[in-house]
Amino acid sequence: MHRVGSAGNNTNSNRPRKEKRLTYVLNDTADTKHCAGINCLAVLKSSASDGCDYLFTGSRDGTLKRWALGENAATCSATFESHVDWVNDTVIAGDSTLVSCSSDTTLKTWNCLSEGTCTRTFRQHSDYVTCLAAAEKNTNVVASGGLGGEVFVWDIEAAVTPVSKSSDVVEDDCSNSMNGSANLLAISSPRTISSSNSIRTHTTQCHGYVPIAVKGHKESVYALAMNGSGSLLVSGGTEKVVRVWDPRTGSKNMKLRGHADNIRALLLDSTGRYCLSGSSDSMIRLWDLGQQRCVHSYAVHTDSVWALASTPTFSHVYSGGRDLSLYLTDLTTRESLLLCTKEQPILQLALHDDSIWAATTDSSVCRWPAEGRTPQNVFQRGGSFLAGNLSFSRARVSLEGSTPAPVYKEPIFTIPGTPAIVQHEILNNRRHVLTKDAAGSVKLWEITRGVVIEDYGQVSIDKKKEQLFEMVSIPAWFTADTRLGCLSVHLDTPQCFTAEMYSVDLNITGKPEDDKVNLARETLKGLLVHWLAKRRQRHGTQASANGDVVSGKDMTARSSAHSRIEVDGNAENDSLVYPPFEFSTVSPPSIITEGSQGGPWRKKITELDATEDEKDFPSWVLDCVLNNQLPPREKTKCSFYLHPCEGSAVQILTQGKLSAPRILSMHKVVNYVIEKLVLDKPIDSLNTDGTYAAGLGGQPQHSAGGEGSLRSGLKPWQKLRPSIEILCNNQVLSPEMSLATVRAYIWKRPEDLVLNYRMIQGK
Repeated sequence: MHRVGSAGNNTNSNRPRKEKRLTYVLNDTADTKHCAGINCLAVLKSSASDGCDYLFTGSRDGTLKRWALGENAATCSATFESHVDWVNDTVIAGDSTLVSCSSDTTLKTWNCLSEGTCTRTFRQHSDYVTCLAAAEKNTNVVASGGLGGEVFVWDIEAAVTPVSKSSDVVEDDCSNSMNGSANLLAISSPRTISSSNSIRTHTTQCHGYVPIAVKGHKESVYALAMNGSGSLLVSGGTEKVVRVWDPRTGSKNMKLRGHADNIRALLLDSTGRYCLSGSSDSMIRLWDLGQQRCVHSYAVHTDSVWALASTPTFSHVYSGGRDLSLYLTDLTTRESLLLCTKEQPILQLALHDDSIWAATTDSSVCRWPAEGRTPQNVFQRGGSFLAGNLSFSRARVSLEGSTPAPVYKEPIFTIPGTPAIVQHEILNNRRHVLTKDAAGSVKLWEITRGVVIEDYGQVSIDKKKEQLFEMVSIPAWFTADTRLGCLSVHLDTPQCFTAEMYSVDLNITGKPEDDKVNLARETLKGLLVHWLAKRRQRHGTQASANGDVVSGKDMTARSSAHSRIEVDGNAENDSLVYPPFEFSTVSPPSIITEGSQGGPWRKKITELDATEDEKDFPSWVLDCVLNNQLPPREKTKCSFYLHPCEGSAVQILTQGKLSAPRILSMHKVVNYVIEKLVLDKPIDSLNTDGTYAAGLGGQPQHSAGGEGSLRSGLKPWQKLRPSIEILCNNQVLSPEMSLATVRAYIWKRPEDLVLNYRMIQGK
């Protein structure tokens, strides 16, 4: 079973429940373009003669967009963002309801003409939801199918109307009771995202609506179609058969065999008499459901057929697929024309008056001429061929080995997208990530700000990674992927809190240079600064009792009650966001996460409205940003021995193993050595820099306990600072190197680190 990474552990095992993840999705362009392949299309015709038609696109970037269509232009007028994985299909139910389905296992309903308002989320499916079908005349009926072999028929109007039901089961229990089987009729667990776009869930009773389960598929469902009245439903998938159902009852009508591979696209005429199917066997078949047989086969494509669209009279079919080609075929005469070829496989088609929209694995959408009202006119241009009734490989002779020339060279116009990111490399400073997009462009991201800091153009990402190599050792505090066509950064507790840097190394002014900065904590503050500001406006700044911002003193006192949690005492508990952690408001990242109820959700950080709480956010995130509490962290210190170099007469007043933060730099070890020097008289030959540093923040402590800074009595001449160098494995260490870096790149052994020191003799 496939699961979304942010969804956490929903199984009924006895193992401790895995903490929820927080993911943030980065985008360096304005929110008017898709950044991954377009999986689905839907056209909404205006009812007014002078009104605007709309195109809806659903993408692998997890969003849908609404495009206001002009003469030869399209303007993005809204982004619908709530799905946390690929949007796989979308249909329009009635006049104003958009229904979408996703690999996050949900269906969502939206107000078509809103600014992106999700009105309801349904979590009935146990696996990716791959396809939808709507009844054109029966505006409330929508069917959904997915990889779990489940098909459900929904009455959208009834589904979005809350029904009172006597039950003590809250919605979260409902969703967690699913065990992956197809027998899910007993539950339905819709979630609400209210009209204010804040995340809300019904936490009283389980929603009363139950969809009709169409049972019979043993394998994945990839295609659905419904007739105009909603009285007939056809489905297909990996079983290679077309199944016909009565969606009003879920009962089986018939099963049609003939395809030799997966069925990927289906169409029904408005009456329900004829069905068209497209398959991975490269064939298109026309079925007469009254006769329960295939009446025509069309060998048009050279590879899988993934998309079908028919004329209103069901006389012609437009088809596209893996062979990058869009064909028009006369179902009666069997004449076929190559309309155009694309550079990517065609995933879905949508007829729009005398043109057709084609969605591909590219993030752009093209509009091509189609003569949808009078398709026969296109054949007058010549170049047609007769579609055989055998697969293309066996009927190739009929084409005499020639490839037909496309009728159209260029689309009417294109809605451009942003090339999807296809590769990423996390640099070892753990703040920068290299990405490469589908166009070959390599960029350098600073993930603690969510911005591109360098665009290198079309270069080798591997060579660029070598050039940018730094000898530093920072714990792997985040993971990343590019599944959505953009860079997604994942934070998991407690691993994300393992990385710290000194404020001076981050160029943060106004803080002591040896103040430790926790990268995950400051990143979370940067992500949630808008949420925190709105929260203060709603609750006031004084309300420590209700979990708002509290002072460091209050928090220290309260921390004793949290034996599992430690307080980050070095960082002030304020809303100040340091420059290295300021996220853009022009192209703000989106958060994907999950709280104690309601399932995963996604929203831009600037659109959070402060109503979100522990039902929406993981508890560890709230502990961090509200209460300055971090989970216990292991291996934040590094043990080492400090010995004089062989032959050196210089000794320091310390013995035994030392322990210090992993990020302690060698120049602080130098300071420590100088502080502990045992000298009986001045050494004239010492290089000095004129001053003596008496103390150092985060200095090594004796592991055996006791006073870590054992000071020898200083003589007046010792105020001159001698020059010391630190070595490891006979290699002189740079003052900027940290203990962790030395251990990883110089020491390279599992045993405790051994450092040596010596004076630099006068030159």
